[in-house]
Amino acid sequence: MKYILLLLFISTFSVSPSSAQLMEKKEKFTEADTLRGSLNARRTWWNVQRYDIVVQPDLAKRTITGQNRITFSIAKASGEMQIDLQQPMQIDSIVWNYTGGKSLPFSRMNNIAVVSFPSIPQGLKETSITIFFSGKPVIAVRPPWDGGWIWTRDENGNPWISAACQGLGASVWYPCKDHQSDEPDQGASLTMIVPDGLTGVANGRLIKEEAVKPGLKSFTWEVKNPINNYNLIPYIGKYTNFTDTLLGEKGKLDLSYWVLEDHVDDAKKQFTQAKSMLRAFEYWLGPYPFYEDAFKLVEAPHLGMEHQSAIAYGNKFLNGYLGMDLSNTGWGLKWDYIIVHESGHEWFANNITSNDIADMWIHEGYTTYTETLYTEYLFGKQAGNEYNYGLRQNIENQTPIVGPYGVNKEGSGDMYPKTANMIHSIRHAMNNDSLFRSYLRAMNKEFYHAQVDYADIEKITSRYTGWSVSSIFRQYLTTTQIPRFAYALAPDGKTIFYRWENCLEDFDLPVWLGLSSPEGKQVQLRPEGNQWKKWSGDVGINSNSIKEIEKMYYCALRQQTFTEEFK
Repeated sequence: MKYILLLLFISTFSVSPSSAQLMEKKEKFTEADTLRGSLNARRTWWNVQRYDIVVQPDLAKRTITGQNRITFSIAKASGEMQIDLQQPMQIDSIVWNYTGGKSLPFSRMNNIAVVSFPSIPQGLKETSITIFFSGKPVIAVRPPWDGGWIWTRDENGNPWISAACQGLGASVWYPCKDHQSDEPDQGASLTMIVPDGLTGVANGRLIKEEAVKPGLKSFTWEVKNPINNYNLIPYIGKYTNFTDTLLGEKGKLDLSYWVLEDHVDDAKKQFTQAKSMLRAFEYWLGPYPFYEDAFKLVEAPHLGMEHQSAIAYGNKFLNGYLGMDLSNTGWGLKWDYIIVHESGHEWFANNITSNDIADMWIHEGYTTYTETLYTEYLFGKQAGNEYNYGLRQNIENQTPIVGPYGVNKEGSGDMYPKTANMIHSIRHAMNNDSLFRSYLRAMNKEFYHAQVDYADIEKITSRYTGWSVSSIFRQYLTTTQIPRFAYALAPDGKTIFYRWENCLEDFDLPVWLGLSSPEGKQVQLRPEGNQWKKWSGDVGINSNSIKEIEKMYYCALRQQTFTEEFK
């Protein structure tokens, strides 16, 4: 099974020529890509503090109307602001709340609006604007393969509405600064105005529910923590709720589950896995990052997405990935892929967020590795090793994992299994699981609710390994070569010559080799790119441990006949 199966469901692909989707091949970039994917003078002078969004869908017309109050701090006053809102959505008006609601002029340019400000008073550190918007948002034809709003009905004919917009961007339906580097520091609220009989569910906690007028109710949800734009998502349907709690590392964590009425029994059985998942991830990664906002699974009209504190769930209450094992080892059928993978994103993507989507491997690679960690937590280290190795079959090595910066474009879909195998390789090179666990926990503590770059992850990884991982990162993330461990064994079985081949010249991933000693002693080898090195000892080399190198480290093996050149 090719790993593209995973990408087809988890990622989004373009069916509209006007929209950019995840994993879509693209070689030429436009000014619109740069405006969306990079920071410019119209974006850097202000920092989002809070979003307060109100949206009312028209189920019959498949249109929405709404408003977004954007509270922002001012780094340096400027006359123009870039607001992102994709066509065909329209901005009806923009008011500056500082002036008592005076309208601000703006002009549209493709998928952005340039807002003109009058003179901003010196000393004004924080202010807000309210943007009124309306229109027919892009419809996701095959969610979540392509992004947009989802207008469907459940099996009983009741309306069931949501959205999925990773990659395509939150600006597909609401106006915002659509760049991962700027999350609302003070959180956000989302109010949905829906027909009676339906329930609106969103991120965080329900803070208000009230009748708006005959036939309509509003549901207001709020997150206290920063949140990625694409994670702010409405779910509207004939929902029912059940709850639980978990005594976690930071105290009582509220657990809440929202599912369609007919699915309560299935959900109560399947969602018991959430507790073991949370315990496993708190053990390996540190406390759940959003205690204030609780943990929530919400049944969705698509397969799944990592919507912060409101994980979208659509795996049909099956173990595996819609009943399939992506590793082909059997271990992947012992737990629910969507519960585990999408919740793993609470630590990697939602807590630790890449500044640029070019570094999406930070999200997907580390989260894919949480599947290995969960498997190990439940079934032991060997099970985790086998699961991780099984994922390797899905690596295609066609293009690099790191994407082009500044144009809102991610790299290869290999970011899922290949990055996970890189992490596993580094873990075995460290040969100290306590230290490796400290590394994962330190990442989530030092980068708590923060945005990071490639260099940040490389730096902290090098700190915990004790050597520079620069060449290792470059090898696996920026090339498509599979390193090859070449070796020649001396006839006495106590001497080995070894090197890395098919790799960068400075590739220097350490490996551990077992010896034929009663106590199972190991030695560390430090092979370098294309340079033969030698190790000799008094104890023989365990030939089986050489074969294990290929399983524990993402590489190939090549045995060379021992000849005179090695003496």
